[in-house]
Amino acid sequence: MAAMQKLLKCVVSPTGKHSASVIFLHGSGDTGQGLRAWVQDVMMPGLTFDHIRVIYPTAPARPYTPMYGALSNVWFDRYKISNNSPEHLQSIDAMCCALGSIIQDEVTAGIPKHRIIIGGFSMGGAMAIHLVCRYHPDIAGVFALSSFLNKDSVAFKAVEERVRAGHFLPELLQCHGTSDELVLHHWGEDTSMLLQKAGMTTAFHSLPGLYHQLSLPEMELLKAWILHKLPPSSS
Repeated sequence: MAAMQKLLKCVVSPTGKHSASVIFLHGSGDTGQGLRAWVQDVMMPGLTFDHIRVIYPTAPARPYTPMYGALSNVWFDRYKISNNSPEHLQSIDAMCCALGSIIQDEVTAGIPKHRIIIGGFSMGGAMAIHLVCRYHPDIAGVFALSSFLNKDSVAFKAVEERVRAGHFLPELLQCHGTSDELVLHHWGEDTSMLLQKAGMTTAFHSLPGLYHQLSLPEMELLKAWILHKLPPSSS
């Protein structure tokens, strides 16, 4: 099964003792190496830390329906790019399994799950929300940049059920450009609102004039948030 193959990873090692990890998922059609280079272009020297390893996995190439079935490095398939479309759950769940192996690799390396953050840009952010809310809610935090969930997403129900059972969910950080023409700003806002309604703690930051891209203010905000969630270990 393609989704179960070992995912390629671009890894930025900490400059000191490794005590926490961030898994950062790229958008559709990109690669882990491409996202790392983009982050470095926006903010030199990129997301680098004394104690945090940053992992940029690459999604395997698969037929992508919005590109008329052409192969693309995407985390899952979509019927169309719209928040009113049904989710392609088979591909989402298969990739949750594959990405779970990366989380397990970090745990095996001695990093507890409460010292791991998962997030992504665009499709990568949606993938991160599914992965965390439905399968790995015991991590330190989740972030989604220029991302959205479909209005009928099973992630909302998963959050409701977990909150109703009195179980912990990490905080979600969202950032979204007001001029985004691919993933509309109000799709991101709606996602935040529906997750809040389900019981999740979310923080939504609008970035005036930003298109479907990363920006320096956004990356500085993200870096500060990561350090707040994953401070240097006292041990």
